[in-house]
Amino acid sequence: MPIKHRVQRKSLKTSHTVSSPLGNPQAHQSGVLQKLLQEDPACDYDLIVIGCGSGGLSCAQEAAALGRRVMVLDLVVPSPQGTSWGLGGTCVNVGCIPKKLMHQAALLGQALTDSRKFGWECSQQVKHNWETMTEAIQKHVGSLNRSYQRALREKAVAYVNSYGEFVEHHKIKATNGKGQETYYTAAKFVIATGERPRYLGIQGDKEYCITSDDLFSLPYCPGATLVVGGSSVALECAGFLAGLGLEVTVMVSSQLLQGFDQEMAEKVASSMQQLGVRFLRKFVPVEVQQLEKGSPGKLKVVAKSTEGTEMIEGLYNTVLLAIGRDSCTKKIGLEKIGVKVNEKTGKIPVNDVEQSSVPYVYAVGDVVEGQPELMPVAVQAGRLLARRLFGGRLEKCDYINAPTVVFTPLEYGCCGYAEEKAVEVYRKENLEVYHTLFWPLEWTVACRDSNTCYAKIIYSKFDNDRVIGFHVLGPKAGEITQGFAAAMKCGLTKQLLDDTIGIHPTCAQVFTTLEITKSSGLDATQKGC
Repeated sequence: MPIKHRVQRKSLKTSHTVSSPLGNPQAHQSGVLQKLLQEDPACDYDLIVIGCGSGGLSCAQEAAALGRRVMVLDLVVPSPQGTSWGLGGTCVNVGCIPKKLMHQAALLGQALTDSRKFGWECSQQVKHNWETMTEAIQKHVGSLNRSYQRALREKAVAYVNSYGEFVEHHKIKATNGKGQETYYTAAKFVIATGERPRYLGIQGDKEYCITSDDLFSLPYCPGATLVVGGSSVALECAGFLAGLGLEVTVMVSSQLLQGFDQEMAEKVASSMQQLGVRFLRKFVPVEVQQLEKGSPGKLKVVAKSTEGTEMIEGLYNTVLLAIGRDSCTKKIGLEKIGVKVNEKTGKIPVNDVEQSSVPYVYAVGDVVEGQPELMPVAVQAGRLLARRLFGGRLEKCDYINAPTVVFTPLEYGCCGYAEEKAVEVYRKENLEVYHTLFWPLEWTVACRDSNTCYAKIIYSKFDNDRVIGFHVLGPKAGEITQGFAAAMKCGLTKQLLDDTIGIHPTCAQVFTTLEITKSSGLDATQKGC
């Protein structure tokens, strides 16, 4: 039978002898009065968070630190290939963390190649062991899972490993892995269920293809791989697989890195082609056939042109789908309480304080409509939401100047507007774009290409030449972008960049000496080896 759960209310301990804290100024100053006024004694919890990804955990822990009764619910539904994982959501388990570590593994391979030019003599042939890498990465991921569980215990957040679904207003059903049901009530709810990889809906996709849900814990080397999609996930995975010495093909139906600056996207693709990644443009798979079983096996992919009737076939060991992600909002009972959801995307429209169409239901992270799908954004939004709900604060999350990086072999970092979006918002005649190619000092001795790394800033002429777009393609672009993102929040202008003394010799230094504008038509190429 379903269990009706009820938590025991904590007694209020105070050294004061007044009969009620409502008349006590010290209670008001300490926050005790606000806590008493906001608590709903008829509910089990002040806040229930559905989803234990970065945004959900951030919100839950902040609310608990503010003295609230908080529960988090999370149950990972295994991928079609049977992959599941622990606490922490996509970023920790099948996203940012393992991706960056595999990216690092690939960079080490490139460093070994460069090292010969710097005098290192490698007498033996160097090869990569996939199993050793994945075992080490999964060990680290497991340690993060345990640290999150420990943090929840220390902050007195109730963690329930169950699937949450609304059954009526202020009430949810939690179903664990054994099918046992428990019911909980709360005054407020936060939806932080994130997204999962999308499948093609063709013959053989779920039977034989993998996604990023499966790749990072794959127990065998994937071999020759077809990556389907032009997303950041697609290019990042294609990049580190190629860097590990595998044969990689990227099949993309339209644009690369949609939503990003398209000039930068094409430069990313060019840099990957230099590493041997093959691109098949304007094609989509229509069928995946298994020719041989194995670890890996052999697959045949039939694809069709998006611009005509041309059909092509290819043989691969692994097919990795990275064509986008779907929000996990369809089976959590939102329709039962009237929360509006975008029928096409599954995302939840919210106002500027993350509030949905139902006043007591909020959303953070990738399920939110129209906001950047980035882990640090979800963390910031979740933390600030808890402070507004339970701490009397007013700060809102700034979604516009959210920096990000695409961890392709040559990293692409950006903050602010893509050039296309800047033109749409500000008009071309009101903008100036400074740009240049640059050659990292470390690449000179190694004789790597001198016309690959690229820097670009976009500024508004009629807003004190304020920088509204920052873009860099080069080594450690993420580290570079993080610092400039802080400067942009402080109102960075072109003049301030020019007045800044650069650190020599660094890649970031190039932004303090930008002189060539696109409107000038001057050549920005560099001389190489």
